[in-house]
Amino acid sequence: MKTLICDCNRTMPLDAPALARALAATPGASPDGLEATHSVLCRREAGAFQRAAQAEGEALVVACTQEARLFQALHAETAGAPALQERPIRFVNIRETGGWSRDAAQATPKIAALLAAAQLPDPEPVGTVTYRASGRTLVVGPADAAARAAALLGDGLAVTLLVTGTGGALPQAREQVVHTGRLVRLSGWLGAFEAEWDSRNPIDPELCTRCNACVAACPEGAIGLDWQVDLDRCTGHRACVRVCEAAGAIDFQRDPVLHTEPFDTVLDLRAEPAFTQHQPPQGYFHVASDERRLFDAVLRLRELVGEFDKPRFFQYRAKLCAHSRNERVGCDACIEVCSARAIRSDASAKGRAKNSLQPAGGIIVEPHLCVGCGACTTVCPSGALSYAAPNPVDQGKRLKTLLSAYAAASGPRIAPPALLLHSQGAGQRLIDDLGRAARLDDSLHGVPARVIPVPLWHTASVGLDLWLAAIAQGASQVWLLLTDEEAPEYRVALAEQLAVGQAILEGLGYGSGHLRLIEARDARDLATLDAALRAPAATGVRRPASFAAQADKRSTLELAIEHLRAEAPAAVPEAIALPAAGSPFGSLRVDAERCTLCLACVGACPENALADNPDRPQLKFIEKNCVQCGLCAGTCPEQAITLEPRLWLADEGRARKQPRVLNEAQPFGCIRCGKPFGTARAIEAMVAKLATHAAFQGPAAERLKMCGDCRVIDLHTRVDEVRITDL
Repeated sequence: MKTLICDCNRTMPLDAPALARALAATPGASPDGLEATHSVLCRREAGAFQRAAQAEGEALVVACTQEARLFQALHAETAGAPALQERPIRFVNIRETGGWSRDAAQATPKIAALLAAAQLPDPEPVGTVTYRASGRTLVVGPADAAARAAALLGDGLAVTLLVTGTGGALPQAREQVVHTGRLVRLSGWLGAFEAEWDSRNPIDPELCTRCNACVAACPEGAIGLDWQVDLDRCTGHRACVRVCEAAGAIDFQRDPVLHTEPFDTVLDLRAEPAFTQHQPPQGYFHVASDERRLFDAVLRLRELVGEFDKPRFFQYRAKLCAHSRNERVGCDACIEVCSARAIRSDASAKGRAKNSLQPAGGIIVEPHLCVGCGACTTVCPSGALSYAAPNPVDQGKRLKTLLSAYAAASGPRIAPPALLLHSQGAGQRLIDDLGRAARLDDSLHGVPARVIPVPLWHTASVGLDLWLAAIAQGASQVWLLLTDEEAPEYRVALAEQLAVGQAILEGLGYGSGHLRLIEARDARDLATLDAALRAPAATGVRRPASFAAQADKRSTLELAIEHLRAEAPAAVPEAIALPAAGSPFGSLRVDAERCTLCLACVGACPENALADNPDRPQLKFIEKNCVQCGLCAGTCPEQAITLEPRLWLADEGRARKQPRVLNEAQPFGCIRCGKPFGTARAIEAMVAKLATHAAFQGPAAERLKMCGDCRVIDLHTRVDEVRITDL
């Protein structure tokens, strides 16, 4: 794979030989093309790009994002260059991300890392979600605003107006379908919205001829050019009814009518939105009275006609889900964090057919509402939800490549790297702004040489497994850059997950400062961002790990924790206490005085962390499998179970992988044959609870102390009991 680098009119230092050596030493990377450094590749040296475009081979990497469109146009005009579909061009930013910083001379390892990552093959393709929209648009709001918006949209879309409230004026010409009433419900997404509204006004807009006779006849002025009756001003003399007798559009006795219609897109001009979540469905635009937002919404609405695809951002494995068992809810972290309300519980069996192949339990994720933030996958403790675009294996490979290339180009005096995870939208703009500002403003440092920006579709899409894996693979720190585009739910969830990861690292003796949030709104906070990025390096591992990220979240976590434990700079404690919020690890405390060993918790555990012993009354536990969902504690009828968030590292981490006994008891022997069944505590509790029940008196009470076989025998052999045949 050929790579072209340019120092942008000699404004940044580039060490091509050092970059070539680093990429030659990085698995999967190629130093081809790094024998030369260009200065004006987009201008006088464009011929070098065209010659590279003509050459056969894999994708071409160009270390410039500013002139991406220009290079693509040059490629199209270059004779003999293969089509972009056959040999794509990849663009990578090495200028604002490091070349324009105050320590750009030391940025060679970072630039090598960015180039090596750009050379990686494309991630595994994912499925898509399709939207189909034909232009049916609902405009909801006051008459004046709705009419104005309809005029902007009417030439390209099939617009329907739902006028809410009274007052204002509609055009005399009937150019759109007009309804009046109150929006009761709005659900769906682009191409599949369903609106429901009730119409209570005496004037039926479908029958109204807009002759204005009622407007002229009303002495109170209760009817305006929106052709609705303001019932607060109307005194009931009904002059309007008399003048509208021929059309029959006014009826004060008309019952409220409920209407339901489908729409492709919705423009909401009301003060309060129909959707209150941070991320409304695609195809819905709430602009209220903001003229700028209205203009932006109109431009976007006019483009939303046709068929559209987006990635299916998630994978869901119901067997791993710890959300619910037996209609009892345990972990609901994904539902709570989803800012698009794309996830709902499927815990209830109500309404489900008895022979349904789909048992109650788990969650339902609506892919049309999902916006790909990935926060659900980050907070999921079991790995039932995983991010798919890219998947954890591809994303982990990318992070490992960045760290490997950085290490290959580093010397003993080079500071260990920090990964800065940020969004491809507002986060990338902020990084670019900082780099440009540092070029012009001596008071700013720019992105430090050891800080490697990592653009993601969304900052919340990478979680604890890959954070700790990156630390184990040689990163000094992992920072998350949050801007105004992140939902409040994400900030809370990410802070909780970072606290868990940092507690593990501190417990292992690595100290503090490895994992943290960096918050900056926009260019107004460049100075704050600049200062935050200059934080000193934290203690890392002596020997970077060689493992690759796994598809299963908990497998990656186990690999990372084992390496961090093995490389710990201090004596490792037997257990590390973890924050209760968001912890995916932990133990259980069982109150032996209350536990009857009924084993209801075993049946409720979705992760096989709890088990029984078929040979004797025991409750066994494998701590490695526990995700702290709380289903066992919620199911326990005696309330004898308490969660204990922690990371248990006894016996060099082997103890948590082995089953151990949480509680056991002597078996209760059948009073007739002596065969053990149940436990003494369970039988005693059952007898005590049923002592006053009419069906369990006398001999029936004694049968509670018999095994199943003896109970049946006793029923059929006792001669002192009344039988049904004796009645």
